[in-house]
Parts: sequence; structure tokens; C-alpha cells
Amino acid sequence: MTRRASLVAGALLLPLGWIAAAAGGMTGHMAGHMIAVAVAAPLIAWGLGDTRADPAARWPRLLTPMAMMLVEAAVVWGWHLPALRALADAGGPWLIVEQAMFLAAGLALWSAVLGAGRDRRAAGIGALLLTSMHMTLLGALIGLAPRPLYGHAHGLEDQQIGGVVMLMVGAASYFIGGLAMLATLLRTKGAPA
Repeated sequence: MTRRASLVAGALLLPLGWIAAAAGGMTGHMAGHMIAVAVAAPLIAWGLGDTRADPAARWPRLLTPMAMMLVEAAVVWGWHLPALRALADAGGPWLIVEQAMFLAAGLALWSAVLGAGRDRRAAGIGALLLTSMHMTLLGALIGLAPRPLYGHAHGLEDQQIGGVVMLMVGAASYFIGGLAMLATLLRTKGAPA
């Protein structure tokens, strides 16, 4: 996929995520989150790579893979605390803030990882694999909870499906990204820098 096609695809997917998140329920919210952070963000980051708009190229000391992994984890886990989840579930400006933070955190992480030079590729791989692990853990906690964790009226089944969405999309996106970067690193291990 060309960088331009990737950027267009990522931008076109964002409204779908916003619609899903606004539709309500844990499943819709989780689909919106995953589209923003694990599907659209890597596509946009790849599309912006090697341009003046690439965040990692503009702020290479700030946007390091491990630092952005921590920021992304704080955003994802923070918005799944019951109090913040209730704010976003109410819709309006808090839903917009939440979705914007998911996109910004995802874009920062993927930009840092994709823009990492050879000297930071291992950190990028580690950041993606650690993100896959924390997404798996949070998805499992939400999906396997024996009772509803949030006050919305959609029930336990909706919450469990939302957890599965996080497990399937979020964890898989970061895991596959980490493995792809590892394969690239192993292929170029013997090549001159």
C-alpha cells in the first residue's frame, strides 16, 4: 500500500469509528476505540511517514517508542476507569475528547515506532509487543468480568463482546505490527547501516 493510499484509508476509517463510538454500548465504544488507535492510527502514521507532517520526525526526542507506549497505555486504561467511561458514555464533548485522545495516542505511538531508525527498532518492537499485552489484559478483564463494570444499561453481554473486540482488534494489531517489525529487523540484521 502506498503512503498516500494508507493516509486516505486511515482518514476514511475515522468517521466509522466515531459513528460506532457514538452509537452507544460497550461494543460500539470499543469498536470506535480500536478503529482510532489500532487501525486508523497506524495507517495515518504510515501515510505521514517521511513527510513534514510526520510527528516522529518533528519531535524525535519526545516521541520515542517506549515513552509513547506508556502514554498510549495511560490513555487506554484511563478512559476505561468507570468515572471516565461514564463521562464518555454520556456523549457530547467528552466523547469527542476521548476519541481525540485515542487517535492522538495511537498516532504518536505508531509514528514513533514506524519512524524509529535502526538504533531504536528494537524499542519499537518492544513497545508494540508491550502494547499488545496490555490491550490483551484489559480486553480480558472487561470481557471476563462476572458483572457489569460500567453503569451503562447495555448489560454484561455487551461488555463481554466489547472486551472481545478489544482482544481481537487491539491486541492483534499491535502484535502483528511488532512481529512485522521484528521480521524486518531480522532480515536487515546483516545489512550495512
